[in-house]
Amino acid sequence: MQQMGLFDEGAMFAQPLASRLRPTDFNGYVGQKHLVGEGKILRSLIEKDMLSSMIFWGPPGVGKTTLARLIAHMSRSEFIDFSAVTSGIKEIKAVMERAETLRKQGLKTILFVDEIHRFNKAQQDAFLPFVEKGSIILIGATTENPSFEINSALLSRCKVFVLKPLEEEDIISLIHTALSDPRGFGGMDVRMEDREISALARFSAGDARTALNTLEMAVNNAPQDREGVIRITKEVLSECTDRRSLLYDKQGEEHYNLISALHKSMRNSDPDAAVYWLSRMLDGGEDPLYIARRIVRFASEDIGMADSRALTVAVNAYQACTFLGLPECDVHLAHAAVYMAMAPKSNAVYMARNHARADVEKAPAEPVPLQIRNAPTDLMKQLDYGKGYIYAHDTREKMARMTCLPDSLKDTRYYLPTDQGEEKEYSGKLEEILRFKNGE
Repeated sequence: MQQMGLFDEGAMFAQPLASRLRPTDFNGYVGQKHLVGEGKILRSLIEKDMLSSMIFWGPPGVGKTTLARLIAHMSRSEFIDFSAVTSGIKEIKAVMERAETLRKQGLKTILFVDEIHRFNKAQQDAFLPFVEKGSIILIGATTENPSFEINSALLSRCKVFVLKPLEEEDIISLIHTALSDPRGFGGMDVRMEDREISALARFSAGDARTALNTLEMAVNNAPQDREGVIRITKEVLSECTDRRSLLYDKQGEEHYNLISALHKSMRNSDPDAAVYWLSRMLDGGEDPLYIARRIVRFASEDIGMADSRALTVAVNAYQACTFLGLPECDVHLAHAAVYMAMAPKSNAVYMARNHARADVEKAPAEPVPLQIRNAPTDLMKQLDYGKGYIYAHDTREKMARMTCLPDSLKDTRYYLPTDQGEEKEYSGKLEEILRFKNGE
């Protein structure tokens, strides 16, 4: 084994940490188990060197380029790395001519195009004839939806593989590797507590490159003590990220404190506080869909029939977050939070559910009254199933004086409407219904 010289080592460490740690086999590849786990289709294709043209689609820092480099290392084909940022038609034609020459010699060429969505239609069209006749195996990487950014003719000849954001555990594993691997900081005495490692993993939001770049910056900026120890503290990380998200633990107390603050601000009809606590959560890296789900719950728990439109607004905000994601969906969450804060409040539906649930827990098997049981067979009819049932639509009032609760709970009231907002109207209507059913 050739010993690495001083200048070789210096050249290696001149590369970014993310580049130095790129794996050369699947043992070092982190994430995307649905594609490259044991027995998965993409892994099998790579290991058997039976690749066809494909597109890797996913957010930044999830391993698209790393996967392409891994293919380059494992494939017996000529591998050409091509950037859509710096190349044009002239460069494409030169590469295609080289690939065609190799094809005639019986050799395959894999062409990796990073950020393929940056190519215009004419540039993408230049690949098409060479993909069709097999001169090249095209592997494109994109952060944009291929359906909109890749020509349909080219896309139809490529298999699209969707790469997902890395899990927090994946990022933590990657950070540990960076701290221990000689290609990273294994030759240095870098100390980092599990709390800071987890905070950095949360901050990276599934982006391995962000995690490694931030770690590298932290190591380079952290003070070294007399024993040569470099300690990566919370303060060092905060300086490198310029974000307060490192203080926000989505699994810890602050997570629950802030969602409680948002909920109670909306309940107290305080739109300013609601927007503030919402912003604190978003700034800390909270999942917008989690916030949206809590607002949907609030719409029925704290507003309910006082303004039934609140539930529609909340669900629409959730759908907007699903469609757009951050950062665009922040305004939809703010819209929903302000609406909830300004809407009339009633917990009558919430209390009705709680009271009914308590009765069910006390007596979970109360029999259904005979008059509202279904009677699909003659035997059931002989047993008086459905006897006395009155079809409400056949009555002038569109309701019948018929008991629908179990006998033991007859006349029990669960829904007790307030006089807030539209619920005041429902309260009056319910009183009319009760008077009719009581024969008044």
